[in-house]
Amino acid sequence: MINGAHLIIHSRDAEADRAFFRDTLGYPHIDAGRGWLIFKLPPAELAMHPTEGPARHELFLMCDNINATVGELAARGVEFTQPVTDAGWGLLTSLRLPGGSELGLYEPRHPKAHEL
Repeated sequence: MINGAHLIIHSRDAEADRAFFRDTLGYPHIDAGRGWLIFKLPPAELAMHPTEGPARHELFLMCDNINATVGELAARGVEFTQPVTDAGWGLLTSLRLPGGSELGLYEPRHPKAHEL
């Protein structure tokens, strides 16, 4: 049976993004060979949202206190691409990965599936 999920971020600078997850976020990791790092992620959840546009995927990291988390990451040099906004279902911002892509960060207000 399915026992996990493997998420992939396609990056223009994969080495810099790996260093970000390793050094800035401090995520535990394994070296799958030749420096190819695979990171252990925090607990996760999956949601399906309807769309009228093309099908797509998004990745958000979650936190308990977005203002404290933004402050801590900003002090480590992380660039945030939008201010914290109230999306109703949570407080939301985005950060820029070293490879140039954006990653969502939010403090959920909804019940968290990973706490089941």
